[in-house]
Amino acid sequence: MAMGLLASLGVVPASSTVPTAPLLAAGLVGGFALAQRTGVRPLGGAAMLGANAVAARQWYAVGGAPLAAGLSAAYWTAMGVSHPLAKKVGTWRSVLGVTAVSAGAAWLLADRRAR
Repeated sequence: MAMGLLASLGVVPASSTVPTAPLLAAGLVGGFALAQRTGVRPLGGAAMLGANAVAARQWYAVGGAPLAAGLSAAYWTAMGVSHPLAKKVGTWRSVLGVTAVSAGAAWLLADRRAR
C-alpha cells in the first residue's frame, strides 16, 4: 500500500525494484543521524520505518512473507542491539556495525536473488 501511494505521487516508479541493502543503510544511519541532530527520536524511527516499508515490499516479491518478516525483524533487532553495543564501542561505531550486518543480510538473502 505504501509503495502504491509513493508510485502514485511519482516518488518511485510503479514497477521499480529498489536495492534494499543501501536502503536499509540509509534508514539506520540516516534515522540515527536525524534523531541525534534534532533530538527527536521518533523522527529517526519514522525514517527507519519508511526504509523498512519500501524494503519489505521488495523482500516480499523476492521471497514471500517469511523473507519479508525475517529481514524486517533483523533490521529492527539491529536497531535494538545498537543501543547496548554503543555503551561498549561508541555510538557511531555501533550504528555502522549493525548497519553493515543488516545491509549484508539484505543483500545476501534478497538483493542478489532479485537480479
